Amino acid sequence: MPDEYFMEMALTLAEEAANSGEVPVGVIVVCRNRIIAKARNQTEQLNDVTAHAEIMAITSATQYLGSKYLTDCTMYVTLEPCVMCAGALFWSQLGRLVIGASDPKRGYSRIETAILHPKTRLETGLLAQQSQMLLAKFFTRLRT
Repeated sequence: MPDEYFMEMALTLAEEAANSGEVPVGVIVVCRNRIIAKARNQTEQLNDVTAHAEIMAITSATQYLGSKYLTDCTMYVTLEPCVMCAGALFWSQLGRLVIGASDPKRGYSRIETAILHPKTRLETGLLAQQSQMLLAKFFTRLRT
């Protein structure tokens, strides 16, 4: 399946998050062309500041694989991970990270791109406009 297919699925999860009052971030983890984890932000629902989509997906994927490492996996995330999530991705040794929209306010790349594991392959900007529009719509609705 093409990368766009998985990112569109992540965008659907981000829409679900927005409809639940969460910041619209969705994640799909794929290993050997098989989806092994899906997650969306749940910080409000779980009353847990660490319940970011990426953290939830890492937990689910590692449990599925029975391993703490995700070296053969690709994570599709609609918004650039924060420093906390990038650190968790480092420790999971994620094989590949595909990001939709950048996050100039809270994204890990504001600090340093070396936060990711050195072997993690990085691709950015996939369906970025759709992700940015979803985020803008969410925050506009939140402020009114």
